[in-house]
Amino acid sequence: MSAACRAPRSSRNRTRTRRAALTAGAAVAALLVSACTSGGTSGGGGDTHFIMGEDGVATAKKGERADVPDLSGTTVDGGQLAVSSFKGKVVVLNVWGSWCAPCRAEAPNFEKVYSDLKGKGVQFVGINTRDPEVDNARRFEKEQGVTYPSLYDPTGKLMLRFERGTLNPQAIPSTLVIDREGKVAARSLAPLGEEKLRAMIDPVLAEK
Repeated sequence: MSAACRAPRSSRNRTRTRRAALTAGAAVAALLVSACTSGGTSGGGGDTHFIMGEDGVATAKKGERADVPDLSGTTVDGGQLAVSSFKGKVVVLNVWGSWCAPCRAEAPNFEKVYSDLKGKGVQFVGINTRDPEVDNARRFEKEQGVTYPSLYDPTGKLMLRFERGTLNPQAIPSTLVIDREGKVAARSLAPLGEEKLRAMIDPVLAEK
């Protein structure tokens, strides 16, 4: 083929760039579809004694609850955190990603409830997952006004530490309520409004 029949080098480069961008965009879209779900009740099998309520929130009775695994590491803001340090408090654990639209929608509800309950023995902790750049997570927290800490878990390894059946790694956002003894008392694998979040927490907070 003669040089006259070929696209100019700059044009060919632009074409390659566009193709690469489209391919990358398709990959990101596929990730969002597979990872950022708005529900689902599958916890990956396993008997964790959850009883599903009509509102989509699963609960486990005292004496039948799964232990929370070691959840420790670096936070989004660069500090160190271990969830075990909050034993004796009710802990609300929320799994989120900055790329997840339902996570953005529920974040103000979580901050509002956290502000109301932090003086009553309730601690909120986030797990930021699948954000390859921590700056994205930091920007999310700033934009949403989130003041409680989040562990930075870009590869999702912390989620895999849970007993089988506790969390579905594909259900983002997910929320667990952990009792004062460090055991999983309630679970939601869907975004939460303020009312439903309070309804998850209140029975555990009332336990003696």
